[in-house]
Amino acid sequence: MSENPVEPEGSGRVPLTAKRAVSVFGISVVGFMTANLVPVLIVALTGELGLSVTEAGTLMTASLLACAASCLATSRWSAHGGRYVVARAGLALAALGFGAAAFVPSVPVVVAGVVLGGLGAGGAVSAGGAALGALRNPDRASGINGFTNRTIVSVVLFAIPALGAGMGSAFGLLAGLALAALLTTGWLPDRPVPTATYASAASSPTAAKKPLRTPTMAGVGLLICFALWALSEDSLWAVAGTMGAEQAGLDETGMGLALSLSTLGGLLATAVVSFFGRSLGRTFPLAVALVAGGLLKLLAGAVTDPGWYLVVIIAWNTLYAAAFVYIIAVAAALDASGRWSAPLLGVYLIGSSFAPVFGTSLSAAIGYAGMGMVLAGMTFALLVPFLVISRVSVRGETDSVPRSAPETDFPQTAIV
Repeated sequence: MSENPVEPEGSGRVPLTAKRAVSVFGISVVGFMTANLVPVLIVALTGELGLSVTEAGTLMTASLLACAASCLATSRWSAHGGRYVVARAGLALAALGFGAAAFVPSVPVVVAGVVLGGLGAGGAVSAGGAALGALRNPDRASGINGFTNRTIVSVVLFAIPALGAGMGSAFGLLAGLALAALLTTGWLPDRPVPTATYASAASSPTAAKKPLRTPTMAGVGLLICFALWALSEDSLWAVAGTMGAEQAGLDETGMGLALSLSTLGGLLATAVVSFFGRSLGRTFPLAVALVAGGLLKLLAGAVTDPGWYLVVIIAWNTLYAAAFVYIIAVAAALDASGRWSAPLLGVYLIGSSFAPVFGTSLSAAIGYAGMGMVLAGMTFALLVPFLVISRVSVRGETDSVPRSAPETDFPQTAIV
């Protein structure tokens, strides 16, 4: 069966216009921004507020878990028509919480603000993820989403230190971005409503024979696999600095270079998916990214040369970005309502939250080489279910195309 299904015109999915792009991608990025800025936010909490590193780390973990819980709690609502309310309430709460943390120099206020901001961010992640499912061409839309995320995060990571890396610049910028995204919530695409032609085709005797439980099982399986994959990937990232220093003799300058070039590699990977997503297919590129990523985890735990370690980490992070985008595309393609794309980043955050303790415990117990083998083994074990679920998403798109539906052009304002 083709890996490049014709987009079902009557399924209710809408083309990606400029306004929808600003809203969907902007809200998603702002919702997930806290996770991307954890190192900088910890610096602000320890430097200006006077918290210890452990206290600051614990607070940020609480914020991320609040974000994950909020995302999962609101995902069903976001997928069933409540995404506008969820997005507006979440962004307003994020702006209020992070704004209070930025400008009220009181430890109790900061603690409450950071946790409340995390709760609000979870609503934004949920609403943005659900809206992503409503867009045509999930591969390309997810690629653009990933590219936008990395670009904005790179700019913010540059801007915060330039402004002083204090509470006002770090948390204040988060609050400002939440307010800006709040203004775009009206541009979110609503839950798709199939047209008459599509509904007629979907209710045909052939379609009636398709078991509805298959996409549901695939969606549940995807959420479980994504959480485990997040644990595996972020465990390596959590110890990348110490492993580079202790095993490969990489200094701080070299690790900074690795981080910068890893971001560039991620941008290139997401750009490729954005421009060539449909022509590349979905399952085969995901398989390549997962297999190569697993092999690079093995190498990361074994290489002792600083130059080669640098190359391995950059290559691994580049492939991670590509795999991440394709998994998001799988979730979006499984259900146009956003049933699976809405909670996806929430389960990722749950897996990611336990990654630091998992990675450090593994490396301490069995060494970096043993840790690399365990993390690579997790990736290879997840490979088969990921690929099966990806095929389900492709088959679902193909089978849902009404064969008698007339061909229509995208609106002139569409950019995808």
